[in-house]
Amino acid sequence: MPPDFMGRILAIDYGKKRVGIAVTDPQQIIATRLTTVASHTIWDFLNDYFQKENVDEVIVGYPMTLNNQPSEAVIYINPFLKKFEVKYPEIKLKIFDERFTSKMAFQTMIDGGVKKQKRRDKALVDGISATIILQNYLEQKRNKL
Repeated sequence: MPPDFMGRILAIDYGKKRVGIAVTDPQQIIATRLTTVASHTIWDFLNDYFQKENVDEVIVGYPMTLNNQPSEAVIYINPFLKKFEVKYPEIKLKIFDERFTSKMAFQTMIDGGVKKQKRRDKALVDGISATIILQNYLEQKRNKL
């Protein structure tokens, strides 16, 4: 498919309360923070977004422990993954190790000069985490080529 017709890649940092969402440009080059939504509204958000945008694949951050085992947080993520596969069978779904992304997001905010008060905004952290997941995924994908 020519680059003009590529779909975006959407990244999801799924949490019990909030979902951070990032997306690529249509050429799948740049990862950008899109938004953060309440977990209970994710399906409405995705339905709306998929109607407006062409999405080739969705990357979901999957937290692993240091010994490469799924962390406790997957009890929230696994049901989301199962439901996603049923609702959107035509969209490629991949999980991606999200170890340390929250810490990296927090450090990114510090490095970027974000004030202490704003760094407490968990929604902002979740959105940046989704962007880091997507950026890491894109880099890994490019390195495999």
